[in-house]
Amino acid sequence: MDPRERLDRLLTVFGQGDPVLILPHNDPDPDAIASTLGLGQLLAGAGRSCELAYGGIVGRAENRALVRYLGHPLHKLASGELRRSGAIALVDTQPAAGNNPISESEADRVRGVIDHHPQYEGTESVAFSDIRPGIGATSTIITEYIQAADLEISPALATALFYGIETDTMGLGRGASADDAAAYFYLHPLIDTEALADIQRAQLPAAYFQSLRRALDNSHLYDGLAVSYVGEMSYPDLAAEIADLLLRLEGVRWVLSLGKYKDSLILAARSRSRRGGSGRLVRSIVAGRGTAGGHGVMAGGQVVLEGLDPEAVAAELTRLALAHLKIPEDTPGEPLLDDS
Repeated sequence: MDPRERLDRLLTVFGQGDPVLILPHNDPDPDAIASTLGLGQLLAGAGRSCELAYGGIVGRAENRALVRYLGHPLHKLASGELRRSGAIALVDTQPAAGNNPISESEADRVRGVIDHHPQYEGTESVAFSDIRPGIGATSTIITEYIQAADLEISPALATALFYGIETDTMGLGRGASADDAAAYFYLHPLIDTEALADIQRAQLPAAYFQSLRRALDNSHLYDGLAVSYVGEMSYPDLAAEIADLLLRLEGVRWVLSLGKYKDSLILAARSRSRRGGSGRLVRSIVAGRGTAGGHGVMAGGQVVLEGLDPEAVAAELTRLALAHLKIPEDTPGEPLLDDS
């Protein structure tokens, strides 16, 4: 099905009527933020009324800078807002993914899903779904729709979508497809380059560097696997930041980063393997304990602690990761930093 046909189906499903509530995954990253804004502008351009909201927090400094630059187009989901909403659209997530505010009882009110992660059970019953795990970023799919609609794209939206593709594919170097490259180079001449540079160089609080020191102190190497226990985190996507950093370490093929946020242990996994496998890794070690999602080279999950010791849970998940990667359990973890 070509982009124009997909767009026509999307607009038919979200016909005139109640406002459409568009939601990304909790704690949205640049791809989720940009995709939410892009779908909102697309539907608004076709005469549909939209509300853009998110669950969780926008914590990473670059993500906060992006939201400020865009003029805070998404609002924090209010208590009871889901119950009062009409049609719901999900971007960069799916009803059963476990990383969005949609409960099992509310899943039947989701009328549209656009995502680049592997399809979850139940998504096939949604009135409109465009699930393309071969694509590196949901922003790429939204850009296709915008092109099909011949919608004039502002520098702000172009910058957001470009940054969404750039971050999820590491500048087309990680899990990118030909469609991602086409969208990336279509958007590039339209972006606000100064704003993008400011977003990428967003200033960081002192607490970030304190967490970074703790994470590096608690990092160990196991035959190509780097494991870091971050400890208490001020925002949930800090685990992903640490995982991205450790993936650059020479000799590392896999990374597992874990940290406590509120009453949950947050996980982030990364892989350098061309075959990917991060999603399988996280789903394997979290199975029956919490929620997990992702795909080839990057994935995440969380385990509700319910009073359990987070370090003990992190140690157990590390043991399971070693088993999944067929690294002998008695392999000693070599500290990343030399205490001397």
